[in-house]
Amino acid sequence: MVSAISQLTPNAAALPFPSMTSPPINRLFYGDNLGVLREHFADASVDLIYLDPPFNSNADYNVIFHDHKGGGSAAQILAFEDTWKWTQDAEEALIRLTAAHGPLSELLHLIVGTLRKNDLSAYLVMMAERLVELHRVLKDTGSLYLHCDPTASHYLKMILDVIFGAKNFRNEIIWKRTSSHGNVSRGYGDVTDSILYYAKSKNFTWNQIYRPYSKEYAEKNFGKRDESGRYYATENLRNPSVRPNLRYDYLASNGVTYKPHPNGWAVSLSVMQEYDRKGLLSL
Repeated sequence: MVSAISQLTPNAAALPFPSMTSPPINRLFYGDNLGVLREHFADASVDLIYLDPPFNSNADYNVIFHDHKGGGSAAQILAFEDTWKWTQDAEEALIRLTAAHGPLSELLHLIVGTLRKNDLSAYLVMMAERLVELHRVLKDTGSLYLHCDPTASHYLKMILDVIFGAKNFRNEIIWKRTSSHGNVSRGYGDVTDSILYYAKSKNFTWNQIYRPYSKEYAEKNFGKRDESGRYYATENLRNPSVRPNLRYDYLASNGVTYKPHPNGWAVSLSVMQEYDRKGLLSL
């Protein structure tokens, strides 16, 4: 898997990079990832992207809505404003996107026209330009995970819908990052972040993850064991709702014909036969 690791700070100094002909495998880049992506990553060359860009992570201040005289943590506001301020860089980024990406530029002009040219709109424009490049370098089988918080997640999802296509949105993963707060007086505690998960196409790679049950859970929920010692449980095959298409008589391997419940069976005839062949039916 090829992955790019970089800071999202547009003005950070960069170290010398190898050429695009030298695949950046197991290599750490320091600097603005926009330049890294454009200069050193070919189209469709990355399997998986996870990004955690700077965003409003402190419930005590709302950095990207502050004007330059706003309160809060001065060090954190300075760090954030050095990264995301409406400057000539943001203006030029919007111009580039307008020239190259029609539907995306329409959305961004609407957002900027509504929010005005402030830290939040600068953040969204600069993020949009980078997300376009991330989409370009992602393989057809690849996926992207964008970590954000409720301050801008709704805007970022709209941007991703345009770049990736709404049909390629897979999930919004809610991550509880802290326990509940006891010092909340006029609102709910900010305890979660979002991870927006998009695929490049319908051919995306998915590796199913399994976690073994504890012995206590297995004994409680699967109270029987087969001859090899594996836990199992039995369920009736009655359909919970009325399914006329699943009402069929079933001639089992033991020679007995079983009648369905008035609702019908829970599975089709072919599945029932497969269960029977595998010895999974308790007749």
